[in-house]
Amino acid sequence: MLFGKTKLELKVGIFVFFGLVILMIFVLSIGGFKTWSSGYRVKFIFNFINGVKIGAPVRFAGLDVGQVKQIRLIPIDGERTRLEIIAWVKKEVKIPIDSTVWVNTLGLLGEKYVEIMPGINSRELLSPEEALVGKDPVAMHEVGELAKRIADDLDAVIVKIKRGEGTLGKLVTDDTIYTEVEALVLDLKKHPWKLFWKGKE
Repeated sequence: MLFGKTKLELKVGIFVFFGLVILMIFVLSIGGFKTWSSGYRVKFIFNFINGVKIGAPVRFAGLDVGQVKQIRLIPIDGERTRLEIIAWVKKEVKIPIDSTVWVNTLGLLGEKYVEIMPGINSRELLSPEEALVGKDPVAMHEVGELAKRIADDLDAVIVKIKRGEGTLGKLVTDDTIYTEVEALVLDLKKHPWKLFWKGKE
């Protein structure tokens, strides 16, 4: 009787163990954990990353090849501080050393991710743990300031046109040119031969 009870407990234990293993594999696969695939780490250096977060995708020529694993601040020359993105990429991805890296956005206000555009002029490849300096994205406040400057300049141009200042202002407000063009058209209607007449050189 005792032996039968021990045998039953062993079966239950084995069943629970395998159940936990299957559950763990399922959870890790849902979370995108790279359990069975191999790869290597690369580093990207930025001054501004515009909200990139850990777990953000890393794309190579538009294809998902990895993800951001770590983001940290690194001092430069004791004066400036830059951001270092440490990413994991698949082992089959070969990144030329002259590749361009920047922060991109899925849609207008979507998720931020790291985009790598492979270079074409270098046969040297980025080695594991080697850093690549990225192009900083444009901050939204800079876009707003640029739009405001353009709007101010456009307003100033419109005011000058209304005042009749400049060549465009004179064309819009001065009737002289319009009168002369109208007279020319009327004259050509009366004397169409002038279109084919060539003066003496």
